[in-house]
Amino acid sequence: MTNTSVPIDTLIEEYVNEHWNDVLADLETLVAIPSYREDQKAVPEQSAPFGPGPRAALTAILEIAQRMGFNTTDLDGHLGFADYKGAEGASKQIGIIGHVDVVPAGPGWTVEPYALTRKEGYLMGRGVADDKGPVVVALHAMNLWKQLGITLPYDIRFLFGAAEETGMEDVAYYRERYSDPDFLFTPDAEFPVCYGEKGHYDGKIVSPVMNPETRAVTHIEGGTAPNAVPGSAFALVKCENPAALTAADRITVTDLGDGTARIDAAGKCQHASIPEGGINAIGLLVQYLLDNNLCNSEERAFFELEMRLLGCTDGSGFGCNCADADFGALTMVGGMISTDECGRFEQTVDSRFPTSITVDELEERIRCATCKSHASLWRTSVQEPFLMDPSCPEVQTLLNAYNSATGENAQPFTMGGGTYARMFSKAASFGPEKPWIPVPEWVGGMHSPDEGISEESLKEALAIYARVLIGF
Repeated sequence: MTNTSVPIDTLIEEYVNEHWNDVLADLETLVAIPSYREDQKAVPEQSAPFGPGPRAALTAILEIAQRMGFNTTDLDGHLGFADYKGAEGASKQIGIIGHVDVVPAGPGWTVEPYALTRKEGYLMGRGVADDKGPVVVALHAMNLWKQLGITLPYDIRFLFGAAEETGMEDVAYYRERYSDPDFLFTPDAEFPVCYGEKGHYDGKIVSPVMNPETRAVTHIEGGTAPNAVPGSAFALVKCENPAALTAADRITVTDLGDGTARIDAAGKCQHASIPEGGINAIGLLVQYLLDNNLCNSEERAFFELEMRLLGCTDGSGFGCNCADADFGALTMVGGMISTDECGRFEQTVDSRFPTSITVDELEERIRCATCKSHASLWRTSVQEPFLMDPSCPEVQTLLNAYNSATGENAQPFTMGGGTYARMFSKAASFGPEKPWIPVPEWVGGMHSPDEGISEESLKEALAIYARVLIGF
């Protein structure tokens, strides 16, 4: 690295002070784009394979990187990247990867989800924490050293994904064309540094076709993403006297006339990797239908199966509960339910599993229960557990940058969330969340209404990322 006589802390502090309004403006640009995936609007031949939102967000972040002077590449709308060239003949490449796609806003917001709101030291809007805010500050950390003319002994490539929330095929598209960086980190998790991620099983439980002549539940729908505890759900039910149905805790009933009632359930959203504290609205709804006998025998069989999934978050309903030393306990969440055109109910399953159970064992235990209820189980996707050696030099470089900036003596950890790190041969996830620091009740988490993050935490993250980029 080119020498500078000014202390690193001073250089970082000066950049943050001078450019924070630029950081906010860049984040405001990205948050304004509702960049959730819409396959029905995808136009691959126009470099929009995931729909107009991810396409617009990818264009925006590449334009920001171009403004900073980085050379950029757009991989047909799947993913883009910005390069910071190191010294002539540099043989090592350090990667950063974040994503500009988001989950849909969903209900329950008190601020506009697709606008950047500043409130009492917090930034709010869909993506400010997951992952547009971290992407912007990490990009500015890279820009800090470029503006100072610093030449590093390695190249840095910042990859911008557009399908992290929906399968990560953007990374597969990239890896078919380019080699992995020698090491990569993603600013899409928690500090200090995560060296491992649980396995991830996605599936779908599908009911038999319900007899249209005898069915009571004509439509059921809930959740906004498979990887989140659902905050809302509703069902349309045929019954003799809808007006006689009474409301319950988190349940409202509306008489629609013609012997039809609409039952609405209000839960509490939570990311599927940390479901504790969430309240599953589909579970509330299904339990109400069962308790009030608002279903025929076929529907009851399926809804009783549903409660084995929705009534807990540790997989014990299917006999899948287990844990290991690195990852802790398995989690399992039913995030979305819908009614298809044939009249079947479809329920998603999201499980984050440790090394103490295999994919086949997990799936077989769920399948055994579904078969007994004459339902079927379909595997959507599987990712095996990902684990790095926490003592390796790269993980220690991240950890040292964090501890040096904060004065802490933090230790690396593992988690249930799935990030881009697991898609590469040598990677880790690295901030900026600090879940142990309390936030006001009106600040929502990732995938939740009123998603928010403190400005100070983003400023600190920028400083930490700046430190680590000159430390490899």
